[in-house]
Formats: sequence, structure tokens, C-alpha cells
Amino acid sequence: MTVPVKRIKGGNVKKARGKVARRGAGVKKPSLSVQSRSKSAAKSIAKAPAKTASLKSGPKRATAPLTRAKRQVAALKAELAAAQVRIDELQAWADTDFLLNIYNRRGFERELERSIAYIRRYKASAALIVLDVDRLKPINDTFGHAAGDIVLKGVVAVLMRHVRSSDVVGRLGGDEFGVLLWNLTQADAVAKAQALEDAIDRLTFVIKGHSVVAGASAGIALIGPNDVAALAMEAADRAMYARKNARRGRALAAT
Repeated sequence: MTVPVKRIKGGNVKKARGKVARRGAGVKKPSLSVQSRSKSAAKSIAKAPAKTASLKSGPKRATAPLTRAKRQVAALKAELAAAQVRIDELQAWADTDFLLNIYNRRGFERELERSIAYIRRYKASAALIVLDVDRLKPINDTFGHAAGDIVLKGVVAVLMRHVRSSDVVGRLGGDEFGVLLWNLTQADAVAKAQALEDAIDRLTFVIKGHSVVAGASAGIALIGPNDVAALAMEAADRAMYARKNARRGRALAAT
């Protein structure tokens, strides 16, 4: 069966075309807002690696304060070490007789206290010798204190030659010296004190064209685990004066 075709006449063609045009105008183009959103999405995708990079660099920035703190701690430790060295130097100066380069009384008594603590802990023993230089005052009065200093240096040289590296030598004041000797019996201590006296008695000094001799008197105190430093010093000092009086008596008898 044939479908009849309706023909559009003349002016109706223009109307039909206008309707088609109007229908085409009804289809909307993508709006600018949609385009801008798509562009911003593209930009955000492009920026995503940068954010990832910033996240990766985050821990490095976080460790920066820790690194600075470690440097500050290291600097403070270095300052503390330098201060401790300075304290040790001042301590040594406070305990040293600078004329003779040995312990002064303060340093010697400190070493004696430490030694007695060791003796008490390990049941060791030691001998303390207090030695007084004879005739030093007449030498100072006749030739001056510079001459007395020469005699004192000669006495210290003798003491250092007759002791071991573990022993302690100090100047107790003026013309008096202390010698701490480890692990000696009473007989050994007496023999050592006698050897020191003999060596110092043999010393001869030429001062301003004059031959000068001094001499020394030594007293002994044995130290055990139950002894106290101050009492040991007093005992050795009394023994030294007793020895000095005995030597002076023999010298007078010889004249």
C-alpha cells in the first residue's frame, strides 16, 4: 500500500525550516562553568605530584630542629669539657709548690687521704716520712733566700732519685717535706729514712764562693688500715723532731 506524502507548499517550507532551526537552538552548548571546572580539575591533577613532593620533603623539614638541637648539645659538651680541663689545671696549681714542682701541703695531705682510703680498702700498708732540712735558716740569713731556694731544689732532687713513681713527695712548708712510701716494713722504712738523711748530708753547695752544706732529719710513721691521715702526720712529725734533737746532740758531742 502506498503511503501518501504530504507536500509542503511555498510559504510552509520556510515555516518548517524555522521550526527546525528553533529546535536546534534548543540544544544547549556546554556552559562556561563546566569548562572552568574541567580546567580546575586538570590543574589539580597537574599539581598532585607537587603535593606529593611536599609530603616527601615534610620529614626533612621536621628533622631540622632535631639537627640543630644535636649541634647545640655537642657545643655545650665541648664547652663543658674545656671548663673541666680548666678546673683540673686550677686544681693542679692549687696543689703544687711552683718553686720545687712537687705537691704543696694541701696536695700532699689530699694524696695521703686517698692513699689511706686505698690502704683501708685493700689492706695495704705504707710508711710516712717527715723530713726537715737542717741549717736552712742560717743559710737564708747569711746568703739570702735565693741561696736557700738552691738548697731546697737540691734536697728535692735527692728525694726524687730515692723514691719510686708510685710514691708521693710534697713540701709541707718552709724546710719540711713529706714522703709517702708504699708497702714498706718498719725495717725498710728506717733504712729508707737513713738513706735519705745520708744523701742530703753529702750535698755541698757553692754559694758566693763559699761551700755550704745543709743536712736533714727524718721521722717515720707506719700507716695501716686503721690509721687516720692527721694522726699519722702528727706521729711522723714528732719522730722527726726527736731525730733532729738526737742528731744535734751528736753534732755537739763531736765538737
